[in-house]
Amino acid sequence: MTMFHFFNCAILTFGPHAVYYSATPLSEYDTLGTSVKAALVYLGTALVKLVCLATFLQVSENDGFDPYQELLKALIGFIDVAGLYFALTQLTHRNISQNHKFQAVGLGWAFADSVLHRLAPLWVGARGLEFTWDYILQGLEANANLVLSISLAALGSLIWLRKNKPKTLIPIIYACAGIVATMPSITSYLRRGLGWHFSKVVGFELFTSLVMAFISWQLFSACQRPYRCDAHCPVVSYEIPFGHRCKLQKTQIVYIYRSRGMTLAPRLVDLIG
Repeated sequence: MTMFHFFNCAILTFGPHAVYYSATPLSEYDTLGTSVKAALVYLGTALVKLVCLATFLQVSENDGFDPYQELLKALIGFIDVAGLYFALTQLTHRNISQNHKFQAVGLGWAFADSVLHRLAPLWVGARGLEFTWDYILQGLEANANLVLSISLAALGSLIWLRKNKPKTLIPIIYACAGIVATMPSITSYLRRGLGWHFSKVVGFELFTSLVMAFISWQLFSACQRPYRCDAHCPVVSYEIPFGHRCKLQKTQIVYIYRSRGMTLAPRLVDLIG
């Protein structure tokens, strides 16, 4: 019975990562190498965070909420953002699209986090003789962390990789990324400052992860939509010097080089029509 409980908790904790990889186009485009690289970057980032926490944080005798210590933890937690930046922009990836890149990086990031923080407690505690809900809640927390990691990777790709995003969405993207990046500090405040039980904190994480995933999806979709440039170019992907890149009805992409005052070439008008 103890091993059965352990396997159930392990499947709940690590199974969604495998399901996400196999159920999405990530498996078709063979992005496993990208996820493995992101997991290695996470391990390096976690080592740097551990050194910083051991160097700058003081050991507290009580388990209360210390605003100064938690603020310092939040600042150190932004090392994860630097690690995601490195994984998204500096690592060499296969010829995959931006949509698949951030998903693969977020998946590898979340899987490494679950292995590092939850595998050992599961192996030691879930095989105990006494049944407890804590490890099931840890599995649900790992699922919320998976969604938050992919959402943060999506927001990071919009910040660092997407150059032609609408200016009105930039503050919203940065605000959402800041909220997701500071989620560990928020949950720590709920647990220690407000005295929430672990089950209530996990419920909050699940709800927040779904909300942030929906917002990130809407932002990513909005940044991918073409916008109008002028009356001559009905659907425009982005603007280049001395010309416009237009997307035609038959999913053809052409370049129109023109000077001021010139109209579209008759041949191009025929293509658009």
